[in-house]
Amino acid sequence: MNNLASLLHEQELLKSRIGKTMYGTIEIRERSGKKYIYIHFREDGIYHTKYAGEYSQELYNIILENNQLVKQYKKRLKEIKKDLGLMQYSSTELADSVKINIDLARRNLVDSIYKQAMLEGVATTYSDTETIVNGGLVKDMTASDISKVVNLKHAWEFILGEGVITYPTNYAVLCQINEIVEEGFSYTAGKLRSVPVTIGGSKYIPPLPFETKIKEELVDILSKPTSYEVAIELLLYVMKKQLFLDGNKRTAVIFANHYLISHGMGIVVIPAELVSEYKTLLIRYYETDDPQIKEFLMEKCLTKVL
Repeated sequence: MNNLASLLHEQELLKSRIGKTMYGTIEIRERSGKKYIYIHFREDGIYHTKYAGEYSQELYNIILENNQLVKQYKKRLKEIKKDLGLMQYSSTELADSVKINIDLARRNLVDSIYKQAMLEGVATTYSDTETIVNGGLVKDMTASDISKVVNLKHAWEFILGEGVITYPTNYAVLCQINEIVEEGFSYTAGKLRSVPVTIGGSKYIPPLPFETKIKEELVDILSKPTSYEVAIELLLYVMKKQLFLDGNKRTAVIFANHYLISHGMGIVVIPAELVSEYKTLLIRYYETDDPQIKEFLMEKCLTKVL
């Protein structure tokens, strides 16, 4: 059975697809001997008319096919809404501070994704990252690196969706973030690892994670008074525990940002120029719990909502 976080993810994904799809009642207008296609559709109860392009049979058929797709999407959205109701889930009105924070995160989306990609050693540039985020094509990047950037975009879009940002920061959200980050890379994406792992450059060996214990430890962290320190603790907890086979750094950063944004407190991302220093501090933290990394993150990686 789908859990709540995955249903919310699917809901946001379908809404995004509908928003990007050209569909609606077709109207053909003639002007100066040429034909043009316009489409009429409703969005959030408001009637819209949109120019689709100069008439061609191909464009006409694409819109007809899209109409069937959107019909299926909307049917599935109704099913999801019913399932969410059975789970007694209802989204709450966003506070102004959260709305401002979401706007801040969206304005910095390319920058945040670029910095996360650099943290993971993805061979990209800011310009290429921006092109990928905007749906364009790039050269001189491997398919794997492009997919990692695309997955980061999807993970950020997931946490910024209204239904998700009003949902508590918890284990279900954490696993869903990893599933999105690792989509196409691992059959175990979103699931706790069941095999031992080592960390390059460190003697520290993370213990095997067990769901019950992880849930309890997350509850302990999240039961503390709301603060920037809690966000940093969440980030470091996921990284140190190495909960998943891969994508732990990307997952940790986005998970911490779900907490921050849902409380209207800002965003946290490790600047590209500080990645080397951060990794050195992180290794030290793994082995000795050196608190210097927390000071580093608080002072150099947080962008607060004023």
